[in-house]
Amino acid sequence: MNAMSPLRILHTEASLGWGGQEIRLLSESKAMLERGHAVHLLCPPNSRISTEAKRYGVPTTIAPMGRKNISGLFAVRSWLATHPTDVVITHSSTDSWLVALASQTLAKPAPIVRLRHISTPVPDNAPTRWLYTRASRHIVTTGVAIRNRLIQVNRYPAIQITSIPTGIDLDRFTPGDRHLARQRLHLPDDAPIIGIVATLRSWKGHSFLLEAFKNILNDPDGGKPRLVIVGDGPQQENLHRQALEINLQERIHFAGYQRDPLPWLQAMDVFSLPSYGNEGVPQALMQAMACGLPVVSTPVGSIPEIITPEHDGLLVRPKDSLDLATALKRVLHDNTLGKNLGICALQTARQRFDIDHMTSAMEELLSRMAQTNTVAKV
Repeated sequence: MNAMSPLRILHTEASLGWGGQEIRLLSESKAMLERGHAVHLLCPPNSRISTEAKRYGVPTTIAPMGRKNISGLFAVRSWLATHPTDVVITHSSTDSWLVALASQTLAKPAPIVRLRHISTPVPDNAPTRWLYTRASRHIVTTGVAIRNRLIQVNRYPAIQITSIPTGIDLDRFTPGDRHLARQRLHLPDDAPIIGIVATLRSWKGHSFLLEAFKNILNDPDGGKPRLVIVGDGPQQENLHRQALEINLQERIHFAGYQRDPLPWLQAMDVFSLPSYGNEGVPQALMQAMACGLPVVSTPVGSIPEIITPEHDGLLVRPKDSLDLATALKRVLHDNTLGKNLGICALQTARQRFDIDHMTSAMEELLSRMAQTNTVAKV
């Protein structure tokens, strides 16, 4: 049992999608439940997280909160008014506004912690400043770069913002037998595999990875690797079309959404995440490093906080398929480089990425916030 007093924690998430943000929410909630805290999730109907929460054992209430409207506001207020809560953690814009406004109507509202997952700029206007710095008791970011931007660009008080990077389960994400993993997944074992695990969103850079892969295959010295793309999302049709247009479909395997990415990571020779925007600290990148893979990514968001170039990974210019192809060919052709990058990536992961670090830091912060049980009024 956790030595701290048990907390009653509410998470709100208005997003209907699925990605690192939602996975962090559920992973953290599961860890907090295991430490003896009471955790609940409030989310809209038809959201992916509402179904996935069952796997994590996180109690969930469905509410019409997918939009910023009066029905959503009333639903959130009703829940807050009838369920004693020590602290509320909001994750997306819509639920943050609904919780903040609903809290204004309560006599004793719970303190709000705004968790900022991505590096997208926050609007610099008076209403948003109120939401972040007065309606919210504290801001948590998933990376230092996101925190610094809020301080330097938005001019939010530094004392009110804490960076707590996402953690992963290092007992689960470990190196495995590459050939055995390919056999189990029915993947060919005749060539090295470049892989990516990410929701198929434009800013994840899949289209640039396809262009880089084409460059590698067209290079007489590039070899004949294969590309495995794990994930689904709004760019699925466009990416399939792109692969067909550049005549690469025979060398590319679109695996779709996979609930367990571990065997896919263990089947890869090199992992690439060529994002060009919005990133915090991508969980898939940390998972790949924990599996001992050499990684090639970009200096976007908080990615440079976990990758030291030429030590435990390579960083290339965003939206530069030629630079990406060059880096991938370096890893594929230089066995010593690939091996050393993978070894150092594994060491970095084991030293820094444990989910217990994240959980303990969040637990300490939430306990402090719960001791200040008032929210600033307009």
